[in-house]
Amino acid sequence: MYELEKLPNIGKKLAKNFYEAGITTPEQLKNLDPKEAFLKLREINPDSCLLSCYAIVGAIEDIRWHDLPKEKKDEMKKFFMAL
Repeated sequence: MYELEKLPNIGKKLAKNFYEAGITTPEQLKNLDPKEAFLKLREINPDSCLLSCYAIVGAIEDIRWHDLPKEKKDEMKKFFMAL
């Protein structure tokens, strides 16, 4: 088990990808901007999707991504679509 799996929204596959990207602890992830974290994730897994963006924000804020405010989801969607 990866330490990151303790965070909401972070399953085994996402935790493994972060580990491969050099993000190995919850503290490391929480110290990153969600957009920066997603870009690091995308270097490892180019197929990372919009839901991964939401998952990262939720993990950093310690909430399920389903409960993110609409404004945060909209911000991440705009970021994702611009990539």
